[in-house]
Amino acid sequence: MHRLPKRSQCQRSLPLRLFLLFSLLSMGRDTLADISRCFGIHVIDAKTGRGVPLVELKTVSNIRYVTDSAGWAAIDDPALLGQRVFFSIKSHGYEFPADGFGNRGVRLDVAVGKSAEIKINRINIAERLYRITGEGIYRDSVLLGKPAPIEQPLINAQVTGQDSDEPIVYKNKVRFFWGDTGRQSYPLGHFGTAGATADLPQSGGLDPSVGINLHYFTDVEGFSRPMIPDPPNHLRWVDGMTVLRDASGAERLLARVQVHESLARVLETRLLIYNDKTDCFDLLKKIDKDSSLGPVGHGLRVRADDADYLYYGQSFPNIRVHANIDDFQNLAAYEGFTCLKPGARFNKDQTELDRDSTGKIVWAWKKGTAVLDSQQIDFLVRTGQLKRDELWLMPKDAVSGKRLHLDICSVTFNDYRKKYVGIAAEIGGTSSFLGEIWYTEADRPEGPWKTARKIVTHDHYSFYNPVHDVFYDQDGGRVIYFEGTYATTFSRDDDPTPRYDYNQMMYRLDLADPRLALPE
Repeated sequence: MHRLPKRSQCQRSLPLRLFLLFSLLSMGRDTLADISRCFGIHVIDAKTGRGVPLVELKTVSNIRYVTDSAGWAAIDDPALLGQRVFFSIKSHGYEFPADGFGNRGVRLDVAVGKSAEIKINRINIAERLYRITGEGIYRDSVLLGKPAPIEQPLINAQVTGQDSDEPIVYKNKVRFFWGDTGRQSYPLGHFGTAGATADLPQSGGLDPSVGINLHYFTDVEGFSRPMIPDPPNHLRWVDGMTVLRDASGAERLLARVQVHESLARVLETRLLIYNDKTDCFDLLKKIDKDSSLGPVGHGLRVRADDADYLYYGQSFPNIRVHANIDDFQNLAAYEGFTCLKPGARFNKDQTELDRDSTGKIVWAWKKGTAVLDSQQIDFLVRTGQLKRDELWLMPKDAVSGKRLHLDICSVTFNDYRKKYVGIAAEIGGTSSFLGEIWYTEADRPEGPWKTARKIVTHDHYSFYNPVHDVFYDQDGGRVIYFEGTYATTFSRDDDPTPRYDYNQMMYRLDLADPRLALPE
């Protein structure tokens, strides 16, 4: 006899389906967690009890799960549910104990609606907190019915990835500006600098230990839009964010943008001013694209030599100018902290180095004189024009004494340490080419930076352009927050981490940690 197939839940009558939907929406998150069709794994820091993001859990069949920003992984594979499953456990800067065979992991009874807690030991001095950008920041928490602390836990402005943040406080709001921005609907997003705002904690924003509610500037399709509209079809990478007051006393937001045809070729360099009516950057003036002076990297206001200065730089703060709008846009007003002769530029054939009568190299502030980047300094050392012991920036590892090649990407004055503190990226590290992050400090913004301590490590993965979000400092500067770009670029050719790759990660660092007591 021919039998009619049984109706599935999806084939039930419309009134019944509406009733079920209404019932589910009426339930709280805790009730939804009880009926979740997933098994939950919660990975927590063994010391703090806080969920750890970016922990990889892999089965013997190489099925990979990665914990979300709350440390949760939702297991919904029907081949695993109802089974005892071994999960290997690994995470950058964290470690799970090995068994007698060297396997680092646990066996768990994977059951619908149940969960397990796993404790993992932190090796990093800095604590990984959460992912700031991208899709699925709290995906697994939502699947498991767990609370998510931010307004958009799954997708915000259709953004899937964002490169290199330039955050600044402007008119009592945090403004975030990123480089290349990916989208869900196509492999290419936009390259004209994305922007978003967030409320400061003292003005209703979240505590930085919890998260950041980003409010993006979007286009008519709801996708993050370029903050620098022109010129279109070229890369527009912004830095040098600076807030100064104009003649009327009003705050103005200024910046520099390099217009690229490719990673290697710069077409032009411009200074910009923010338009509060259009929420875009307008052209202030074009400047010499080949000049090494100007508002490069992250800006820092400093009182030095009885004057107010703005300090900039990529490898360390080695560029400065008086803190006013007129001098900001006048490259002739900038000084470089450099070892070149006054007025000189880098020249591959013969660079004019500044030496005194005894032959000693002279590092000093010199007006209208170029500064040297890392590649140029390496060239001068390789060709014998400079000796390694003549370099200004060559700090040592506080533990091993090894000389380090660091770019001190972000420098701020810290009230707790009573010093300038730097968050630095190592170039050519052992664990990853561009993923090792160091802490260092000095009495002056230009240094000398003598010693450093590694605070974050990655296993063949990059974490570049770190920036100290000084506006989130807590306890008088004892606790600081910094972020950076987590990406395969430069350190790994393939195997990007799902959802996390090419996005911003937030870390917290306690400057009272005794491991940060750097020797003089």
